[in-house]
Amino acid sequence: MSVILSLEHVSFAYHSEAGEILALDNISFEVEKGEFIAVIGPSGCGKSTLLSLISGLNQVERGEIKFQSENKKQTKTNIGYMLQKDHLFEWRTIYRNVILGPEINKSLTKEKEEKIEDMLELYGLSEFKEKKPSELSGGMRQRAALIRTLAMEPDLLLLDEPFSALDYQTRISVADDIGTIIKKEGKTAILVTHDLSEAISLADRVVVLSKRPATIKSIIPIKLSIENRTPFNSRTAPEFKEYFNLLWKELRTDEL
Repeated sequence: MSVILSLEHVSFAYHSEAGEILALDNISFEVEKGEFIAVIGPSGCGKSTLLSLISGLNQVERGEIKFQSENKKQTKTNIGYMLQKDHLFEWRTIYRNVILGPEINKSLTKEKEEKIEDMLELYGLSEFKEKKPSELSGGMRQRAALIRTLAMEPDLLLLDEPFSALDYQTRISVADDIGTIIKKEGKTAILVTHDLSEAISLADRVVVLSKRPATIKSIIPIKLSIENRTPFNSRTAPEFKEYFNLLWKELRTDEL
């Protein structure tokens, strides 16, 4: 596999009249093409800040973030960002929501329209494409939000707790759907989550951050002995509990 993203000794601080608050300190790791990375850590440690730096919403103060675009004609990696809320526009239908990005940047070709139609059909939203967001369940809205993000053909997906607003049962179901979609589409993804089970069931590797200022405590590869590794099936793997206890111990040591 080829490396699509590398962070090298990245640090970032927030500045205010009260002084400087160091959020991230000396963060280094790589992400390979097609890999799914989960990032966990104590509340307020800087997990979302890390995604903001990768996306370019905030600028790195020390260190460097390097991208290797899958599209060699591009000068910068195309990044898709999926947030906690779906941010679908109520005045647009589901179809018109998912085509919004290509419509805005004038890349909505016939070929792209057909691909979007295929994704709506494949992921169970075709019959709802003329509905408004308020007519869909929370899980269906999140699938629509993911299709909207995939319509931009991103090289890298950033997922900032996209399931946290859902009830527990729906959360597991939607995480399974979206994790499966991302794997099927061959996308590279970084997920920020507080849910250890979610991290284990979705990720190829889990990056554990310390309390603020966040440093990398460990990076744990997830190897599960099941043939069909969907997020839902992963929870039944014999190693699942061992990984949960390991990650829990990593987080607990910060509180002692």
